[in-house]
Amino acid sequence: MGFVLAVCHNPPVRRQPLPERVPASRVESALRALDRALGTSKIVSDEEGLREFGGDESENDPVLPDVVVRAESEDDVATVLRLAAEHEVPVTPRGAGSGKSGGAIPVRGGIVLATLGMAQIHEIDRDEQLAVVGPGVVLGHLHESVEAEGLFYPPDANSLSWCALGGNIAENAGGPRAFKYGVTRNYVLGLEAVLVGGEKISVGRRTKKGVTGYDLTALLVGSEGTLAVTTRATLALIPKPEHVVTLLALFDDVHAAGVGTRRVVSSGIVPRCIEILDDATLAAVRARGVSIDPRGRAMLIIEVDGSESECERGMERIGAECDAAGAITVLVAQDEAQRDRLWEARRALSPTTRAMAKFKVSEDVVVPRGRIPDLLADIDRIRADLGIGLLSYGHAGDGNLHVNFLWNDPSELPKVEIGLERLFKSVVAMRGTLTGEHGVGLSKQAFLPLEQSSTVIELQRNLKSVFDPKGLLNPDKIFPRPGAALGSHGAC
Repeated sequence: MGFVLAVCHNPPVRRQPLPERVPASRVESALRALDRALGTSKIVSDEEGLREFGGDESENDPVLPDVVVRAESEDDVATVLRLAAEHEVPVTPRGAGSGKSGGAIPVRGGIVLATLGMAQIHEIDRDEQLAVVGPGVVLGHLHESVEAEGLFYPPDANSLSWCALGGNIAENAGGPRAFKYGVTRNYVLGLEAVLVGGEKISVGRRTKKGVTGYDLTALLVGSEGTLAVTTRATLALIPKPEHVVTLLALFDDVHAAGVGTRRVVSSGIVPRCIEILDDATLAAVRARGVSIDPRGRAMLIIEVDGSESECERGMERIGAECDAAGAITVLVAQDEAQRDRLWEARRALSPTTRAMAKFKVSEDVVVPRGRIPDLLADIDRIRADLGIGLLSYGHAGDGNLHVNFLWNDPSELPKVEIGLERLFKSVVAMRGTLTGEHGVGLSKQAFLPLEQSSTVIELQRNLKSVFDPKGLLNPDKIFPRPGAALGSHGAC
């Protein structure tokens, strides 16, 4: 046992020294106990099988776990966490591996606890407008299931075709519709979860209202798998909107698009999403076969939903505000197929941009909506000063942009690191935040002190120790490692 870091084929952008792996003797004793308790069929321990569980969708290097348990029930999860505590072996919870902050990477080795096998939709209650689901349910499948009942689950991460709800809950996932409807935390009424040591807990409620005690449900949502492992979630639903209309507004440049965003938001109309794409991103969309006027150097995708009359009023007001901001043209998607093609291209932007250069880092940052033009101007300055590739897109309606650094020569890595630090400092100076939906994980832990004081960070460390006294559950995530310098990532 005791596999080492996977071979580094590309120079990593965030490569702090890995923490010490768990001793092989502990792993061996835990593996024997797991085999006796769960059976061989649920356990993966060969190196080839383990490789599937070493990385995620972030740019962090994968690390092979020592063993993977494919949980199929709450009892399986409880058994793993009980034996992990007894043998003092770290556990990294994992859904589909769609996360972009390194949260599912088992940096200390040990056990990866995979919950995709818990994929049951246990209940859809139309009267109470709620669903009860397992952590392995794929988000897109939940959407289809509840919409067949005339209901709606708004969170819509771009990886909805394969991301799992357990991971969405751990990261407090958002998506384009978060502007109007909010993020995952707004829809999690209650959770069943398991603590390190195997104790099962139930927090939250099934009712629309409830203020009994501390809101532990809200605490667990977004805790990045560091406090407990979700085994069942009760989710609030809303009625499915009657109509949806999608508009495209093209602009001469991304700054004018930022002004258009500000005007639409200030108009009193509440679209369900406002997405912004800069010039380089538009080129990637065109390359996927979506026909877009070549005069456009930036685009807003704006969607309104509601009754037919609400959508009509929304379209007219949004068109007027975009025209006032200098839009080249404002178009309405003519049919569902056209709308689907556009969104397919938008949701594929992450892999599409990854193919544009040998190396890529994508950061999701958030600023107050009114500061989007300022942030875009700062991004231009970083690009010009450092001579590195940058493109931006994202959820302009709530100020959440995905800023992508692209480069081909490994020697450019130091410039990228300087650019990252400048970006984060700019965001914090604008009273923004380092991450809007991807979490801190490994990727941003060194930068956390830019946004949070040492007192606040220590308070959170102490809170984790209440749930996980030995630091076994998803260790070495979120908080800066002792002695780590701001922005110090090293090289391959």
